[in-house]
Amino acid sequence: MHHIYHTEGIILGSRNFGETGRYYSIFTRDLGMISASAQGIRKMSSKLRFVLQDFAYLKIDLVKGKDFWRITNVSKTNKLENLSKPEILEVFVNISRLLKRLLAGEDPNKDLFIDLLNGLSILEKSETKDELLNIEAIIVLRVLNNLGYIGGSEVLKDFIKSPFERDLIFEVSKSRAKILHQINKALKETHL
Repeated sequence: MHHIYHTEGIILGSRNFGETGRYYSIFTRDLGMISASAQGIRKMSSKLRFVLQDFAYLKIDLVKGKDFWRITNVSKTNKLENLSKPEILEVFVNISRLLKRLLAGEDPNKDLFIDLLNGLSILEKSETKDELLNIEAIIVLRVLNNLGYIGGSEVLKDFIKSPFERDLIFEVSKSRAKILHQINKALKETHL
């Protein structure tokens, strides 16, 4: 009998395998970044096919197999359901790519998970292109800071303090060039 792990996670992407299976990259609250499979998910009769979608925030039940995780059940959280507007989704996809690039292996990071949820909930309420760019910059900066790639800069200290609040969006415009410089410097130093 296998132990079932109950957690929450954000689906950062997926790819097909076999005739009806799919592998998912999931950033979870309790396990960190994992890769998990769902057998038969592409069948028309699959109950989970409409819930288990890329970029969804879900409650997930997992079983640890010999080589990988297996998804046994999922349910909606009814949060982050308005990220599908094309311009918002584009920002979310960029953030997902960054997370898949930087998060290696199963290493729980609850602070990053909570920060990301707060940032994405602000992102889904954004209204202008400028707001989108500011929110993306803050989320990326906070991801890099949480993973130890940003040093103790005086200019950035207000943008990386917790909690992530909507007021930060308006402050970013004044310092966006400095923030983007720090982000690009940190990304270059990751060598990924």
